[in-house]
Amino acid sequence: MWRGISLFRAAALVYSLLLLVQHHEHLTRPWLGWTVLVAMAAWTVVASSAYARPELRTRRLVLADLAVAFTCLFATAVAATPFYLTQAPPLSGYWFAGAALAAGVAWGRRGAGVVAVLYGVADLTLRVIMDAPITPATARGVVLLLLAGLAVGYMARVAGQAEERFARAVALEARLREREQLARSIHDSVLQVLTLVSRRGAEAGGEAAELGRLAGEQEVRLRAMITDGLTDLTEVPADPGAVRAAPAPGPGDLGNPAADTAIDLRDPLRRLESVRVSVSAPATPVPLPGRVAAELLAAVEAALANVELHCPPGTRAWILVEDEEDAVTVTVRDEGPGIPPGRLEEAGRQGRLGVAQSVRGRLRDLGGTVEVFSAPGQGTEVEMRLPR
Repeated sequence: MWRGISLFRAAALVYSLLLLVQHHEHLTRPWLGWTVLVAMAAWTVVASSAYARPELRTRRLVLADLAVAFTCLFATAVAATPFYLTQAPPLSGYWFAGAALAAGVAWGRRGAGVVAVLYGVADLTLRVIMDAPITPATARGVVLLLLAGLAVGYMARVAGQAEERFARAVALEARLREREQLARSIHDSVLQVLTLVSRRGAEAGGEAAELGRLAGEQEVRLRAMITDGLTDLTEVPADPGAVRAAPAPGPGDLGNPAADTAIDLRDPLRRLESVRVSVSAPATPVPLPGRVAAELLAAVEAALANVELHCPPGTRAWILVEDEEDAVTVTVRDEGPGIPPGRLEEAGRQGRLGVAQSVRGRLRDLGGTVEVFSAPGQGTEVEMRLPR
């Protein structure tokens, strides 16, 4: 809006120049008329530069702007004849509206209305001093200035509210992403261990069963805390000051402090190979930024952890890496019992974040997609596609 007002000032200045040239013969002191025009041009440059800097948009600047505009307006009484006002507006002409619009943006609709009324009073006073006729055009000019100022003041208020809401949304998204990263980290470590202890304890029986039961209870409580925290974060307005300067680092960043350094994705994935896990990758390197590769590796590890937790012991899994021109696709497939329809949605509601956050959340943050193909008795295939 400030840039728009600056453009309006420049255009109005050109129009004032044309009016001055057209009605030059009605000036009693032409040199003063040209001096006023030069002053308007100089102030146009000064005001446009000052309003472009937010720290200078103070009440003092707006008052100075109005003072210059009114001074140029009343200079008409010394520089022109009364007949001049029957042929053209005062020397400041429509250029005066630039100051009125600036007041509307800075002070809102009330400020714009007050300035428009003051302009009307000043115009009438000028005509009385010069003994010039008061025409219907005088009233129309005041009304147009009032309407323009009210419209600009209203738009400025709406724009300010929209900017504030946008800042809150950005802060909320940053806090939500930070909480999701924390939830993934907890899931990839603590929750998986608790789930494994609970399962193995129940299988072993005896005192181990009691230990497994306690681990299961703690797992349920921790999942509820994480789920409630994410829900509360989406409902409570965020503080714009809570935005972090930089996102939290990826899970380990593969031990590389330079997270943006390109690495070959095949190397960390091959370290996951075991008796039960097979890795198939292209013969040529698959370069990715270190941070991106770390997140993708963590998503693959989360998918493999789900195989270990939810499939019978000894279930085999395969990792397939495809390096295409526009994307890198990593697929994790197992020969387990499969996932019943609706189970993933139910797990998300229960606070189980394996697929929802540790896999889908990571790929979403990287700009990728995840598709899960499964059917009871036919195993599960998790396809993670990351655009380059």
